[in-house]
Amino acid sequence: MFSELFAGGVYFVGIGGVSMSALACLLKEHGIPVRGSDAAEGAFTLKVRRAGIHVHIGAEEAVSEDTVVYTGAVEETHPQIAAAKRAGKRLLPRAELLGLIAAQFARTVSVAGCHGKTTATAMLSRVLCGRVPFACHIGGEDLDLSNYFADGDEVFVTEACEFQRSFLALKSSIAVILNIERDHTDCYPSEKVLFDAYRAFAQRAERVIVNADDMRARSVPHALSYGLLSGDIRAEGLQSCGERPSFTVTERGVPLVRVRLAAVGKVHVYNALAAFAAARLLGISPQSIADGLASFRGVKRRFERIGTFRGVPVISDYAHHPREIAAALKTAEALTEGTVHVVFQPHTYTRTRDLMEDFVEVLKGAENPVIYRTYAARERFGLAGSAVMLAARLPEAVYVQTKEQLRRVLLHLIGPRDLILVLGAGDIDAVARSILQ
Repeated sequence: MFSELFAGGVYFVGIGGVSMSALACLLKEHGIPVRGSDAAEGAFTLKVRRAGIHVHIGAEEAVSEDTVVYTGAVEETHPQIAAAKRAGKRLLPRAELLGLIAAQFARTVSVAGCHGKTTATAMLSRVLCGRVPFACHIGGEDLDLSNYFADGDEVFVTEACEFQRSFLALKSSIAVILNIERDHTDCYPSEKVLFDAYRAFAQRAERVIVNADDMRARSVPHALSYGLLSGDIRAEGLQSCGERPSFTVTERGVPLVRVRLAAVGKVHVYNALAAFAAARLLGISPQSIADGLASFRGVKRRFERIGTFRGVPVISDYAHHPREIAAALKTAEALTEGTVHVVFQPHTYTRTRDLMEDFVEVLKGAENPVIYRTYAARERFGLAGSAVMLAARLPEAVYVQTKEQLRRVLLHLIGPRDLILVLGAGDIDAVARSILQ
């Protein structure tokens, strides 16, 4: 299947990333020689090692493989990239590799959106398990499937990331657009530029599914839509038990099946409807879809309970966009009689700077929010988008920049029946877990 494309083997620079490790394991399972390197050990370097893939920690300039794959976080001055260029290797950005892999499957379902991609992709993957031969590439860790699972080559399910227009490397049988919101302002200078990229992504698909309740998404030409307020596929009779939603799915007004989710939060209704719509276009029966959705237990760092701190439950969530923060906070408040103590780590300076007013507005709804130092990712320091500046705009906020400071602040704030909500896409999850240990 892949032998002609990668006969000379593939080397991954940054193999320990969640996406890169999944693609490395997929190629390995298809008989392609695979190796890689990363800056440090991590959960996913261990995973690829268990799959029989050699991982070198640090820069390894001597690469024998014909193809070298790298992520957008790796600069062209990286010693391995520079050495590969000098040696005449084929250099592939991760997005291009993903596009080549997807093209080898009979059908590809690509899930795009500013938020919800991981959960919707994982939900659809749970629906397909045991029903359709498929492989999935998930940008997070499903509690059962992890970030990669395969039992066949008929359908490929993948997240489609808009960062640096990566999703334009994909040609999809079915493209799902969950939402279109202002984000990644470092590569999208205006909302129009962002919308045009999503439209281009949709134009590369045979059929498109959109969230009818999202103003921008629904304006993209589509074959099928979903939503709570409008759309072809809708959730009716929404109920909640312990914040676990149940609802009847209707298709153009006709009741199909009752769905009960184990995942916590109303936001998952939208993700479930997106997965339901995609599964319908794949020809799966309503009851089978409902059964698959019911088996979805969740994704790590998506409203995941990671332990307790002095008897107070701690929830970790990947939310790093104002709308995601609002949804996580609303769910948390419904689960506790006490105070929800928000610990938020801004993710990149440009996002925080350009969405500053939105961050301030949503965090005003939290009591004494704790702002942890910015996770810079690929960026250099920028005061206007720093965690310090965000905290300064929130009179009740507390700014901390070390694990010990965070621990002391939480000890001072928490009380009986409270809940700690840890938010952010950076290393704040690891910091919180280390405090619990």
